[in-house]
Amino acid sequence: MKTLQLRYFASIREAIGSGSEAFATEAGTVAELREALLARGEPYASCLARGRAVRTAVNQVLSDDSAVLEAGAEVAFFPPVTGG
Repeated sequence: MKTLQLRYFASIREAIGSGSEAFATEAGTVAELREALLARGEPYASCLARGRAVRTAVNQVLSDDSAVLEAGAEVAFFPPVTGG
């Protein structure tokens, strides 16, 4: 079991009601972590659901679902951002 520091931004932060939390998990990849969070039920299930546009960064580097998670990693979830 490893502990990760999770961070939530924008609409995801609003839905979850917190900007960050420590999370103990066996997840080895971002995909496995997301599944573990979905299994917690609401509000995670709706804002992190498969098919929803959610970006992920591991240790402040944009990452996809195959990114490997090491103990102590910071994992951030945020909606896509557009700018002009």
